[in-house]
Amino acid sequence: MGTAGERGRFVVFEGGESVGKSTQAAWLATRQGAELTFEPGGTRLGQELRRLLLDGAGARLDILSEALLMAADRAQHVAETIRPALEAGRDLVCDRYIGSSLAYQGYGRGLDVPTVRLLSEVATGGLWPDLIVLLDMDPQRARVRGTGGSDRFEAMGMDFHRRVRAGYLELASADPARWTVVDADRSAAEVRDDIAALVAERLGWA
Repeated sequence: MGTAGERGRFVVFEGGESVGKSTQAAWLATRQGAELTFEPGGTRLGQELRRLLLDGAGARLDILSEALLMAADRAQHVAETIRPALEAGRDLVCDRYIGSSLAYQGYGRGLDVPTVRLLSEVATGGLWPDLIVLLDMDPQRARVRGTGGSDRFEAMGMDFHRRVRAGYLELASADPARWTVVDADRSAAEVRDDIAALVAERLGWA
């Protein structure tokens, strides 16, 4: 937990479908007494945008429109939830953030990655996490243990998910000071142990 007058720490979990992001983000937030939030849909407006983006109607969305809706969700999320928490000195753990747009709309869907980055930079006012934990797993393995495609991104073909994974790994390789990669193809307890060691080393979280 951050202290009064001190900016809170901001940790984001990224990764493909069914790799355990939500489980590990919730565990870390509880362990650290941090706020927990998620994208898309972390605000009231975001819930409506999430419905448009993830249900069947989203199949009719132009790819650029999809990226713009993701940026709109993120702008509201930062303004309403993330920035106020951090400025009040509260630590915050988020399930997905800018990296998801870069990986999914950029590498996965084929939009120009610098353009997608610019959209998120504008939407967030340049607010980046202190630490991004990439839970990495072969997408075919993740699909076997997943729920079988409950939204339109989960239901996309394996080629799409391989591009997303490759994009994530490229992003992590390009910015090792902010990103770290954790092997998610293990038990939840083993992954938790690695995350605990990681946040202790990077953020001083005991």
